[in-house]
Amino acid sequence: MSELLLNLVENPDDFPNVSKACQAPDGLLAFSTKLSEALVIEAYQRGIFPWYEDGSPVLWWCPSQRCVLWPSHLKIRRSLRKRLRNSKYHFTVNCAFEDVIRWCAEIPRKGQNGTWITEDMRKVYISLHRSAIAHSIEVWENDVLIGGLYGIRIGGMFCGESMFSRRPDASKMALAVLCQLSLNTGVSVIDCQLPTEHLMSLGAVTIPRSEFIELLKRERQKSGIEWPCGPIKWQAQ
Repeated sequence: MSELLLNLVENPDDFPNVSKACQAPDGLLAFSTKLSEALVIEAYQRGIFPWYEDGSPVLWWCPSQRCVLWPSHLKIRRSLRKRLRNSKYHFTVNCAFEDVIRWCAEIPRKGQNGTWITEDMRKVYISLHRSAIAHSIEVWENDVLIGGLYGIRIGGMFCGESMFSRRPDASKMALAVLCQLSLNTGVSVIDCQLPTEHLMSLGAVTIPRSEFIELLKRERQKSGIEWPCGPIKWQAQ
């Protein structure tokens, strides 16, 4: 088997063009020996994201097919609408980012051993949150955090990183609230990175890398309305 020859990224300007990403494994583009806020910001501006295991080099990816969700296309089933209207649930934005990323890292997931959300990754994204670049959606049952998601906003695009659920449909409620917030604040598309059966059932689709990059170029020029820090009400649709 031939060895992969990957670019070493030490500074934000070192990222290669995404057209140079590997065919196998699909989308692997470069590696670095560390993760930093500057590298993450530049990567997302180029349609690249980090995904690696603890103890390995930081691997940077841009797959040939990108999973995206247009907020207006979210499929909300009757049972989910009922939960969203239930008064025992309430929702917040940017109120418990550190708890959300911790739960995303620690909650068991079917077919996965361990987590790709390393301690270094947590520190970087928490720092980005404090700079109002990374954001979170929280779902509460009374005063207990039961679900949520986090990611990075780039103009008119939200790049989702991970979500978690401690109760049935809690992550779906977080996604529904994210879509509502996006529609109200000028976010046109949610980057879901890699397709899953769960995301596709909710209305996500895949588009070619070249189409995604053109979409990103347009959306990153937009400013939109700043996201709040506090409670957000579900608006019945």
